[in-house]
Amino acid sequence: MGARLVLVARSRARGAITLARLAQHGGGPHAIHYADLSRLSEMKRVGAEIAAVEPRIDVLINNAGCLYATREVTEDGLERTFATNHVAYFVLTHLLRDRLIAAAPARVVNTASAAHLREKLDFADLQFANGYRFRPAYGRSKLANILFTRELARRLAGTGVTANALHPGFVATGLGQRDNFFLGLVVRLAMAVRAEPAEKGAETIVYLASSTEVADVTGAYFIECRPATPSEAARNEDDARRLWDATERLAGLR
Repeated sequence: MGARLVLVARSRARGAITLARLAQHGGGPHAIHYADLSRLSEMKRVGAEIAAVEPRIDVLINNAGCLYATREVTEDGLERTFATNHVAYFVLTHLLRDRLIAAAPARVVNTASAAHLREKLDFADLQFANGYRFRPAYGRSKLANILFTRELARRLAGTGVTANALHPGFVATGLGQRDNFFLGLVVRLAMAVRAEPAEKGAETIVYLASSTEVADVTGAYFIECRPATPSEAARNEDDARRLWDATERLAGLR
């Protein structure tokens, strides 16, 4: 579509490969920034760097995600799944908000997951300090994505910026395969049998980023380019506001 892409990556080697592939498809000039989006200092640094060089952003796609077999805590005291999958969305959107408004009509697209369906946030233990299990930890982070999207849409009302979330499907990516051998083996086997290719998983992201059909839609959840109903917990407006306030405190943002 001729878009210019500004990417955030953790691996310089994979980043270079991606830029080379993008160059073959036109658009651009594309750019890439490097950061570990599990660390607050890195989230804030890269967000500030992008804001400093990009006067306007038409679409912000929050897509970073992780899955960890055992509980890991970052230098900020955050459980790593929650930090990467939710807090990074919150911080980058906060830091790039003015650039999105400058480009209005603009869009925020948040990759969530149907993994949220059986989960409910525990505000007494958002960091999963008690009884950590990787599936519920991942599912709750994806629930947080949808609640964040709903509250973000409410707060952006009247600015010309929309915010929507999506389930990309079970997609063949590197999720869960880089940090634990046994979890990685299980995930790879499952993906070999059941997963869709990454291009299929990207279809709803591209749709929400570009389609005129959703130009005025905000605060919604999509599956296969169609509106879908998330869980009851994901539609709880009080929890959405409560999560926003809690994340502001954890991230040191106001």
